Amino acid sequence: MGGRPRQVPGKCWSRVTPTPAPSPTLALWSNEMGEELNLERTEETGAVLGGGAPVTGMQPYAQRYGGHQFGNWAGQLGDGRAITLGEVKTENGFLELQLKGAGRTPYSRTADGKAVLRSSIREFLCSEAMHHLGVPTTRALSLVTTG
Repeated sequence: MGGRPRQVPGKCWSRVTPTPAPSPTLALWSNEMGEELNLERTEETGAVLGGGAPVTGMQPYAQRYGGHQFGNWAGQLGDGRAITLGEVKTENGFLELQLKGAGRTPYSRTADGKAVLRSSIREFLCSEAMHHLGVPTTRALSLVTTG
């Protein structure tokens, strides 16, 4: 639902369904983030984070925004390969749970919405390194290979 790239006037987000990974495997897992989100490293969690087993009540979406690219107004931009699953209430407030590389969204333009393993590993490691150096950043919970 909602994965075909297109212009979406007058909207800030679009409901989308992640493309399920054929054989999801939790390749990397942050115990620290798992504890904060109260999530355990299980096959069921891997299936959810692999896009194939949404939790009841989950309504995934991709966000739309506009901006400049290379010095020019680019018009409609958005989450071309990111899909927000929802928010998780933690002791430190709410955290957004998002999949990256989970398939096409209306904002993917000409891309497939997937993520390359090499760059995904780099993002996972760099976000954790920045956090532990005291630099405010997004955090990575896991890296799921698709099979």
